[in-house]
Amino acid sequence: MKYLKSILLSGVCLFGLSLTSCDNWLDINEDPENPTSDTAPYQSRLAHIEFYTNSATQFGAWRSSMSMGDWTRAADQGGTYYHMSYWNPQQGVVTTSYQWWFVGAACNVDDMYQKAMAAEAWHYAGAAKIINAYGFMLMTDLYGEMPYTQACGQYPTPEYDTGKTIYLGCLNDLDEGLELLSRSQGSGLPALSVGDSWNNGDVNKWIKLGNLLKARYLVKLSKKQAGSYKDGKYDADAILAALANGPQSNADNTIVNHTDDNSSTHDNLGWNEPVDYSPLYSVCGMNAGYMVTKMLYDNLTNFAGYGVEDPRADKIIPWAYSRKSADTPAEIKWVGNWRRSLGVDMVSGNCPNKNGGPIRAMYGPNATASGKGIRNGEFWWINSDNKDRLGDTIYVECTSESKGYAAKADLFFRRGGVSKDDSRESGTFYTRVSSPTYIGTYFEACFIKAEVLFNKGDKAGAFAAYKEGIKASMEQMNEKLNTWVSEDRNLAECPSFTPMTQEDMDNFLANGIGTASDITLGKILTQKRIALHFSVEIWNDMRRYDFNPELFLGWGIPDNYNYVAAAKKGIPEGKQFRRWRQCSHETNYNSKNLKAIGEQVPGANTSLEQWNAADDAWTINVWWDSDQQ
Repeated sequence: MKYLKSILLSGVCLFGLSLTSCDNWLDINEDPENPTSDTAPYQSRLAHIEFYTNSATQFGAWRSSMSMGDWTRAADQGGTYYHMSYWNPQQGVVTTSYQWWFVGAACNVDDMYQKAMAAEAWHYAGAAKIINAYGFMLMTDLYGEMPYTQACGQYPTPEYDTGKTIYLGCLNDLDEGLELLSRSQGSGLPALSVGDSWNNGDVNKWIKLGNLLKARYLVKLSKKQAGSYKDGKYDADAILAALANGPQSNADNTIVNHTDDNSSTHDNLGWNEPVDYSPLYSVCGMNAGYMVTKMLYDNLTNFAGYGVEDPRADKIIPWAYSRKSADTPAEIKWVGNWRRSLGVDMVSGNCPNKNGGPIRAMYGPNATASGKGIRNGEFWWINSDNKDRLGDTIYVECTSESKGYAAKADLFFRRGGVSKDDSRESGTFYTRVSSPTYIGTYFEACFIKAEVLFNKGDKAGAFAAYKEGIKASMEQMNEKLNTWVSEDRNLAECPSFTPMTQEDMDNFLANGIGTASDITLGKILTQKRIALHFSVEIWNDMRRYDFNPELFLGWGIPDNYNYVAAAKKGIPEGKQFRRWRQCSHETNYNSKNLKAIGEQVPGANTSLEQWNAADDAWTINVWWDSDQQ
């Protein structure tokens, strides 16, 4: 699996070199002629930088999303993510994003920038600055304080910077990157399209991405005093100005379009794995036990109580091939022999995690099972004698398959082997092998604008932007659905893949999202989390607004948290999930500087040898999430 290989390789670098400098870390850019870090050209680094930055993004998004309530994991699968889903954070979640950014990307970003500037390749230098801001902002979102100004220099043990220093530095990087991208590239220099999988060398899209990121980062300062963003203040006018120069339609979106093509042209990193698959597939799509929660299910099927199903519901909620029986719950949706999952209730006192569930439905023969749904002697059943667990058959996992990576027939996962069509599962839109990664989108820009205008008292303007964001999200999803069914017509039999109809989309926009007169911030933020599924920005929004259940519809602290002593040590009652603890590479090899920065972190218990290793370090606010000026 690509993920595991990379982590093992990165781990050797980090442990072996004890965080010497980025320049001396892993050189991932060696071509067949084995150039050194000094001789590798700037344009050859971009593909690798984008790959590792995207991976850092997706691993961070998946792991944070598990704690935000949209997804949970089957109890019989257990593991780190299962614990995250009921707010019992584990140290095992914190390393991967750090490795992929610092080891795979950041060290190359600095070299690319320096060499591009020396060559007057302004577009490469500008892209480097945009990516640098993107990656370090992701890291400070997750970890708070970290090495920044010394991170990619010649420092064996780089000093830590405050969250504010990192934040303002990233904003300055964006401004510099935008200025560089506005210049004319020198004649005879390679076009930015060489190695650019994000925007295919479209400089205008890079400029729009930079402005969107600027708006994204500025809106996170909503807890700060009003003033200039250059001083770390909340600047509503600057947000709107950035949005005016950001994406204006889906044509401006920055999207990584992953493939399921098993050909040598896609062996981008020389790992003999000729499939450029989505990182979310490697941690979710190809693994077992992940299920949609009732919160997400309800927001997709009956948003804000309007009684109109979101047409995206069929694409996000997983489906299984099955057969309806007399005992099938009436609320389960069927299309032919395809049945849609119901959502796992994580919040109420009936939360299944509390008493050993949910567990995975099995497929195949079983002598003790009732036989309901039998087809050719095999059927779906629950491997439990506990009658309370029989209801787990209402859940469908989001597991999917791959033709290129796994040499299977199509994107449907089959429990019993390649010939077991009666056990097919659809997966979910965002975690398939060829699912798109949304780096920056027009619909995110719309929701940011809606929030800012709403908070300024402009409900009409807020509603218009909110409605446009929902519309753009559906249209962008449809583009990928059309691609999937055109590539494999067999997928079209499953409602998870069939494109949404214009009639259904129009009906939802007219009757399922409210009006300008009843627009609320809660509706804006909840629709934003649906559109930005599996994004760290969901967690960022929840932190900014202190996990307010009136603003995140249907959300609540997982009920199982109330019964687990370890969870209450990590997230004490009355506190919330605010950051990741620093990873072991920093605690083992840069502990002196990690300890030193604690003196500038409100809430850090500096009486401990390592404040960041305290049980409740997960609850310390990062700088932008605090009122610290």
